[in-house]
Amino acid sequence: MEISIANIVGSVLVVGLRVSGLMLFAPFFNSPTIPPRMKIVLVIAITALLYPVYSARVGTIAVPQWPMIVASEMLVGIAIGLATNAVFEAAQLAGQMLSIQMGYSLVNILDPNTQVENTVVATLHQGAAMLIFLSLGVHRWVVRAIANSFDYLPPGTATINPMLAKALLHEGAIVLQLGIQIAAPVLAATLLVDLLLGLLGKASPQMPLMLLGPAVKSTLGVSVLAVTMGFWPRLFERYFSESLAYAERLLQVAR
Repeated sequence: MEISIANIVGSVLVVGLRVSGLMLFAPFFNSPTIPPRMKIVLVIAITALLYPVYSARVGTIAVPQWPMIVASEMLVGIAIGLATNAVFEAAQLAGQMLSIQMGYSLVNILDPNTQVENTVVATLHQGAAMLIFLSLGVHRWVVRAIANSFDYLPPGTATINPMLAKALLHEGAIVLQLGIQIAAPVLAATLLVDLLLGLLGKASPQMPLMLLGPAVKSTLGVSVLAVTMGFWPRLFERYFSESLAYAERLLQVAR
């Protein structure tokens, strides 16, 4: 009876560790606006739902194995959360770049997600990305991904290896790539304005371009941003799908 109870407790802990790792970094779930008690309840609820299905995959774990099991299971959840969160980091990066181009880099507000000061455009990008995230039901995709990970990578089989570390570091390049893609239309429009203003300055040095330039760039940037945001739902749907596919590749190198 004692062995059976020990196996049950061990299985619950293993499943809960992977879910906890996801909650630390997955978008929406890691938001500081969600009270810690609610996060604990959510971890317990998801663990209770997954345990009857995947508990049989957890064998008997010896005491010396627990440190490695804790690290590997937390890493699996963290990897899935980081892969999905890359889209939000890219949206924030795009907003930071556009803030400089549009002249809003000096206007900062408190970001409710990170609890640090952020530019207005970056906060707008992250807010829009979160609304699209929820409207598309990507939070359910993330929970489904953590459930499918038990089939693909049974508990205790994940390994921390150099290929996994390299894949996690490569995520920084993905954030930069997506950030440039999101900001590309407005960046192109404002850079074109810079070029035209430079030519006008050469042709007519008397024009007050120092006063005219920021207003034109801001107006054009906001107009182009408003138009491009209409295409964001389909664009971000593709980005979120690709991020979950990348999370699956992370699990492949962790096998």
